[in-house]
Amino acid sequence: MKYFDFAATTPLDPEAAEVYVKVATEYFGNSSSLHDIGGQSAALLENCREELANLAGVNKYGLFFTSGGSEGNFLAIEALLSAPQKKGNHIIAGMAEHSSVHGAVNRLKEAGYDITLLPLDSNGLINLEQLVTSITAETILITLQHINSEIGTIQPIAEIAKICKANRIHLHSDFVQSFGKIDVKSIAPLVSSFSFSGHKIYGPKGVGAVYVNPRIKWEPFFPGSSHEKGFRPGTVNVPAIAAMTVAAQKITGNLQGDHNKYRSLRNAFMDTLGPIKEQVKIYQSDDGSQLASIIGLRISGIEGQWMMLECNRLGFAISTGSACQIGMQSPAKVTQALGLSTSEAKEFIRISFGHSTCLEDVVRLGESIVQIVKSFKAASVI
Repeated sequence: MKYFDFAATTPLDPEAAEVYVKVATEYFGNSSSLHDIGGQSAALLENCREELANLAGVNKYGLFFTSGGSEGNFLAIEALLSAPQKKGNHIIAGMAEHSSVHGAVNRLKEAGYDITLLPLDSNGLINLEQLVTSITAETILITLQHINSEIGTIQPIAEIAKICKANRIHLHSDFVQSFGKIDVKSIAPLVSSFSFSGHKIYGPKGVGAVYVNPRIKWEPFFPGSSHEKGFRPGTVNVPAIAAMTVAAQKITGNLQGDHNKYRSLRNAFMDTLGPIKEQVKIYQSDDGSQLASIIGLRISGIEGQWMMLECNRLGFAISTGSACQIGMQSPAKVTQALGLSTSEAKEFIRISFGHSTCLEDVVRLGESIVQIVKSFKAASVI
């Protein structure tokens, strides 16, 4: 089986796995314990915090470890709302945000907050003019993901951060698809908070982190929590954090090499779809606003779920969108944000590359999709 679903999750890096086992067996103490064994674990934890903060270009005192991106998004939003820059009850979010953000804002809507959801333009980007006109005197929070997990478009977070600063609005950004994929050092300090996850960068599942600007005096969402300065309860998973740190060091050390590789693979894949190009619609932006490793597309007349199953039968693992949403029998959020009809949304599929992806496999996948489409058309005629 050839794997083309790296945007959903990645395999654990062997070196990260070795570190996990070593830390779990040799630095097993609770990092909050006062004895020397706990102190060793605490020292390692703080080294990891400092290294990850350096990789992101932020102050280590604002970095808190979580169980992953979903929890991180929720806790970051709650932290910002506990310390707004002004009074108000209006929140702006992207229509294409991850399901964890939608879950958080839906809960807030029930609690009395006014929610505005912004669509994407034809290039998969937030329209900045529409964002500005959506802001009211009551707007206290904007939450917009950095890179969309389903089509890979990169939002102009620096410009959005300027808008938020001018209007005294907190900005949270989901960095789950960007941290370790592109250099975030220039924009990470500009946002109020961001989240990232270990298993998207060849680290373990069940671990991630949130950065909240240390100048923000947030209140804990869970009362009585002592770990991570009260940001979340539960014994800190130091082995997973150490493994995630190693994975982050490795992946951020080869950002340009990965970009060049994935750009080449993307072009090769698109070339193989030439025989059916009239039926294929790829949702993307220009090179400067597009993560090359994620391709979101639809093939006219063929449901994405059927295409996914046919690819699976032929030995290729692709997806129909975010894994956190599959099973809910609802279209990928990005298809709604792009204004696709129900039938068009059902045609959506996602292909994503990773470290083990090679040119031969990409070409074989493209050729297989072409053959599936041709066979489907022939069967339809009969």
